[in-house]
Amino acid sequence: MGKTNPVYVARQSRHARVRSRVSGIPERPRLNVFRSLNHIYAQVIDDIKGVTLASASSLDTNIRDSSEGKKKMERAEMVGKLVAERALAAGINEVVFDRGGYKYHGRVKALADASRKAGLKF
Repeated sequence: MGKTNPVYVARQSRHARVRSRVSGIPERPRLNVFRSLNHIYAQVIDDIKGVTLASASSLDTNIRDSSEGKKKMERAEMVGKLVAERALAAGINEVVFDRGGYKYHGRVKALADASRKAGLKF
């Protein structure tokens, strides 16, 4: 299941297509999502400087402790809320959403909706 896996190659192709149109600037950084089988990760990235301004994942200690027995969708919502809170604390109100080659559905949509509900605009 490496880089020759057709599913991986297809997602990389879709992600490259999305990234050709989506870029984060200091005024409006990019909210990137990575979804693995069991976890979900989100980063707010300034592509000009190449730095991560805020991040959250389902492996963060405060999410991991409170997400025992919860479903992956609920964990994705918690990650979306946490990344939005951290971005707002860093002075970031508006982002551009990078779905990472995944369909805007399920956990990716739950993360985005929770981020919007927490006050992040995109």
